[in-house]
Amino acid sequence: MTKGHRSEKTVMVSGASGGIGRATAAAFADAGFRVGIHFNRGEERAKETQSLLSGEGHCLLRGDLADPNAVQSLHSDAIAQLGRIDVLVNNAGIGERHLFENCGFDTWNSAWHRVINANLIGPANLSFCIAKQMIRDGGGRIVNVSSRGAFIGEPEQPWYGASKAGLNSMGQSLAKILAPKNVFVFAVAPGFVETSMSEHVLDGKDGEKIRSESPLGRVASADEVARAILFLGTDAPPTMTGAIVDINGASYLRT
Repeated sequence: MTKGHRSEKTVMVSGASGGIGRATAAAFADAGFRVGIHFNRGEERAKETQSLLSGEGHCLLRGDLADPNAVQSLHSDAIAQLGRIDVLVNNAGIGERHLFENCGFDTWNSAWHRVINANLIGPANLSFCIAKQMIRDGGGRIVNVSSRGAFIGEPEQPWYGASKAGLNSMGQSLAKILAPKNVFVFAVAPGFVETSMSEHVLDGKDGEKIRSESPLGRVASADEVARAILFLGTDAPPTMTGAIVDINGASYLRT
């Protein structure tokens, strides 16, 4: 789709107030989509995302994905403002790091609940609601933003790695369920990405080590991840449904 050409296509990007979400919203806007910019708490940053998008017809969508009732309200709001959702990008997610040796049971337990609810249950519920609408409207695409952490293990945040592994499995199950209905499901699995979420790690003592894990000598930019998401949400052939696309600069290779 030519940059700047407007269409009736719509996309909802969760967690679009910054980082990968903001870059993804911009990529779809440049491709002619009307964009639903989801956020939970960062309203000002979400408004900034909106101000940066080309074209018109974009809207802000607030909702706590960890709350099932809020997810249903979020979906209703999205349909009211956009008419329908052609592409859903499940990008919103949280991380929480604790050293195992310093972690008490209450902290351990609450971290599991918070991260799994936000990173897995929330996207599952949102995908359910929007996939139902996609089926009624003749089809659509869902792109889940996973992580390299789903495959390599996350010793300081096992809940995060588990949530992303679950997201992969959920997406591949939906790919089987929804393909006959013309709804296709994909995932991207980035490694470290230059965003505000990872800034403190990349600028810290382990930053150079992390960059050196890739033969490129750097981590991905948010724009690079967004370009892959745009491809999956628009031009990827239906036979790719269920695919998980690694974007980690060959820092981790799966066979």
